[in-house]
Amino acid sequence: MSRFINLACAQMGPVQRGDSRASVVKRQVELLREAKSRGAEFVVFPELAFTTFFPRWVLNSQEEIDSFFEREMPGAETAPLFEEASALGIGFYIGYAEIAVENGTERHFNTSIIVNSAGKIVGKYRKIHLPGHAEPVEGRTSQHLEKRYFEPGNLGFPVWRAMDGIVGMCICNDRRWPETYRVMALQGAELVCVGYNTPDDHTGVFDFDQLTGFHHQLSLQAGAYQNATWVAAAAKAGCEEGSNMIGLSMIVAPSGQIVAMASTTGDELIAARCDLDMGTLYKKTIFDFARHREPSQYKLIVERKGAILPQ
Repeated sequence: MSRFINLACAQMGPVQRGDSRASVVKRQVELLREAKSRGAEFVVFPELAFTTFFPRWVLNSQEEIDSFFEREMPGAETAPLFEEASALGIGFYIGYAEIAVENGTERHFNTSIIVNSAGKIVGKYRKIHLPGHAEPVEGRTSQHLEKRYFEPGNLGFPVWRAMDGIVGMCICNDRRWPETYRVMALQGAELVCVGYNTPDDHTGVFDFDQLTGFHHQLSLQAGAYQNATWVAAAAKAGCEEGSNMIGLSMIVAPSGQIVAMASTTGDELIAARCDLDMGTLYKKTIFDFARHREPSQYKLIVERKGAILPQ
């Protein structure tokens, strides 16, 4: 038995600070149309897909900061993407900066959503593993200040029934953490969607940063294989406001094999026909969690936040 889904990742080239949301959405609509012409049923877009990656800057005006956020989704400028998806009968994942009002307080999250083929939001995730710093690092030409502009997500790692399968989401840095995939796998995830904006100078240490593409690929392949799930990851890539961001958008099978990968750092669609039942063999053998896991021995994972060295 097989359950096939025609899956696509819509990598986006750079979005500069002066680019309007309307112009960005127009590019996204074109990628949706290409996906439809190639038979795709679901498209994965990047993290913070409607604007430039603003956490690279120190911004002090709250009004300026909020200009990168969405107060509603879809809004007037983003609605054409939802309308086109509905007209084409194609679903998608996309990331954006969200202002949420909870208990009368404005909160700022790095958010992603799943939209079904009718253009309706059916799932929401808020990024949990925020990288970088809250204050600028002296001597760096490009900062990474997600901790300054976002709160850690408060929705956990839920999964949803969609596209005849079980689908979860994460965002960028989440993909590097094994807990991300495992929590979703323990809910039966068969596909994990990932959007990211990853620069090639994240740490400022060349020996580390020159491995950025390798670490990205390693994280996705390990997450897919060790949790018997498909992983579809879409980049915002290219030279954006002087920051070089990797492409390497890819679709990874539950075997850990890469079945599709972008070859540019611009707008590019990659696609693959994915059998959601492919992970079943892994879930019944090597990664039969119910048979092989020993949760009583893993308590440190949830009891301890940082490492404590032995005496």
